[in-house]
Amino acid sequence: MHWANRLERRFGRYAIKNLIFYIIALNAVVFALVYLSDAGLVIGTLVFDPALVRQGQVWRLVTYVFIPPTFSPIWIIFALYFYYLVGSGLEQEWGAFRFNLYYLLGVAGTAVAALITGYGTTGLYINLSLFLAFAYLFPDFEILLFFILPVKVKYLAWLNWAFLGWTVLTGPVPMKAAAVAAVGNFFIFFGGDLVKTIRRRRQVQMNRRRFFSEIEKARRQR
Repeated sequence: MHWANRLERRFGRYAIKNLIFYIIALNAVVFALVYLSDAGLVIGTLVFDPALVRQGQVWRLVTYVFIPPTFSPIWIIFALYFYYLVGSGLEQEWGAFRFNLYYLLGVAGTAVAALITGYGTTGLYINLSLFLAFAYLFPDFEILLFFILPVKVKYLAWLNWAFLGWTVLTGPVPMKAAAVAAVGNFFIFFGGDLVKTIRRRRQVQMNRRRFFSEIEKARRQR
């Protein structure tokens, strides 16, 4: 990704190291505030509402990602730990700048899609895009499903791709837009590799067909 290299050389010094830690910490703070104060007021202040953004409440362009994925006291621990595992793994692989860029592209894409459709959104698909990137880079990494069954993340990634595909095919327009926009960062980062892989596999298949065709032709000429 030559474009990312150029951006990093120019803006790399502004990267936030351990970005996922701060995001998780703010998720935890919001989780605590919901239990300690008026839950409706807390969520209502942070949630992405395109109409309110247009009225000047621009913080909503970012704060919606700080709303926890669950408000279960038990599941929030595992959810945030999993986010940290995925985010820290990506940052270690890419470096702080590229991880920042990947995450912010997801945030920006989601915000633009919500503003265009006029419907609110959540951080669900952004977090999903992090997992898809992690699974692409570390396909054989194993997690304990239900804390018992070891499963490689590549299989869970296929399920998530199926979920995204189903959303795009059958969901309402706002959900379609949110799903496509939030995972746009995945295709920006990995699209070139995916195209090369597809072309390489097609070439291998063509070579294989040609090889067996030549063998069959030689056999018939005997």
